[in-house]
Amino acid sequence: MHHVTANGAEIPALGFGTFELEPADAEAMVEHALRMGYRHIDTAQMYDNEESVGRGIKNAGVAREDVFLTTKLWTDRFHDGDLQQAMAESLSRLGTDYVDLVLLHWPNDEVSITETTAALADVKRRGMARHVGISNFTTRLIHEAAKASPAALVTNQVEYHPFLDQSPVRDALAEHVIALTAYCPLARGEVFANDTLKRIGQTHGKNAGQVALRWLVQQDNVIAVPRSSNPDHVAANFEIFDFELSASEMQAIFDLHTPDGRMIDPSFAPDWDNPA
Repeated sequence: MHHVTANGAEIPALGFGTFELEPADAEAMVEHALRMGYRHIDTAQMYDNEESVGRGIKNAGVAREDVFLTTKLWTDRFHDGDLQQAMAESLSRLGTDYVDLVLLHWPNDEVSITETTAALADVKRRGMARHVGISNFTTRLIHEAAKASPAALVTNQVEYHPFLDQSPVRDALAEHVIALTAYCPLARGEVFANDTLKRIGQTHGKNAGQVALRWLVQQDNVIAVPRSSNPDHVAANFEIFDFELSASEMQAIFDLHTPDGRMIDPSFAPDWDNPA
């Protein structure tokens, strides 16, 4: 397992995501993932499974300080005071005194980014979170948040997989030494049907999903957080550190980007960046 370093944070490059996992599955799969060797767990208030994630961590028997735990605050709690209270509620549900990272789950243009990042920095100052960051922020919003935030931001969690070009976001993050955390890294399973990924996988004795994850973590300052409710898939997703993609293989995967590659685009999403 290797780590990504960003503004003082050491983040395991592969995490286990819990989006859309029912509470019972979240508890069981978090425990399973930690027993498999994962040391980075990702959840959110909106997932409605923080209590289960907390139980899964406890059940795994791994020391709390050895688990990098991330949660995200929903957009209706971004005002100063309310944000800190929302963080306290998350900690209570998770059964822990702190998280390693807390993110603003989506941008909210109805609350000043100056107010929100100040509240986020206060959460860090109080020891409720070791690090702070953002999620689903575009290049313009990345620059605004980095400029406004009293505390260094360590990651922007966004959709990223072989079919979606996130180079503008990656470039903007690099300017501020902020990592990119990729959610939906297997493109909701579509990577498994891709001939290029399957062909590359055959060369290395790996499946297309493992190739897609390896492609992500082999990039500079990129973290991936796949999720699954299948124990075998959770295990397979972890087996990506015993091979390396060549430069030509990396490029062949970059070439899979398509203009309509985005899969997560809710009505409240910001105006996404369009790569040149």
